[in-house]
Amino acid sequence: MERQDMAILFSGGSDSLALYSLAMAGSLPGIPRPRNIHLLHMLNGMGRFPDFPKNRLKVAKTILEAQLPAKEDIPETCYIELDMGRLFQGLWLDRYEELMPRFNGKNLVCVACKLAMHTRAIIYCVQNYVPLFLAGYAKKQSFFPEQTRVFMELVSGLSEKFGIRTAFPLYEEFNSELVSRHLLEDFGLPSTGGGERKCLFCQTLTTARGKDIKAFLLEMIPKTEQYIDHRLAFRVKEAAEIFPPGRT
Repeated sequence: MERQDMAILFSGGSDSLALYSLAMAGSLPGIPRPRNIHLLHMLNGMGRFPDFPKNRLKVAKTILEAQLPAKEDIPETCYIELDMGRLFQGLWLDRYEELMPRFNGKNLVCVACKLAMHTRAIIYCVQNYVPLFLAGYAKKQSFFPEQTRVFMELVSGLSEKFGIRTAFPLYEEFNSELVSRHLLEDFGLPSTGGGERKCLFCQTLTTARGKDIKAFLLEMIPKTEQYIDHRLAFRVKEAAEIFPPGRT
């Protein structure tokens, strides 16, 4: 099978680090070792400690490359920071007073944030000819509304419309913290401690369930689809008008 480029949603946390490690080793089931790995680190405007993911990647890359026997087959790694703050604001922060009553009073801030991340990733992948986008969502964290099956199914459908395959290869395997720690330690990588930025909304309480998440996504995904279309066609004005600022 021909080697292709791959993008990974990279926070620097244990799950995205494990996903990167398996991709480097060519050990992802049904996915050949990529030619290049694009680690997409998203900036939502609410993260602190920006050096955490960069430092974790620097250490991990050195350790992983030293272990791989065939040096000529080692994928090139590029770390890309993408700002999706404007999308995040447009999908939730600018309109949450209007949106919450329409979606059963639920706090969907993290769902909106992740939708913005996937939207930004699709644009990057199309523009840079990257056919595969992976995220290290895990069953052990399915209590997060953005790591539920309904979310994964709907954002995968969005990416397919633009020719990008989105997959979550570790979701079932990573059903407990023990699994990811064991894998990282086998690679000689740090398995504890936070390697990701600390987001203001991390651990925000929400009682949103599948029907609330689905209702929100079904309303917002058509808007993100239009936004992607405009961005890819360089229609800057039209793209900006999809998510105008809350105070105009």
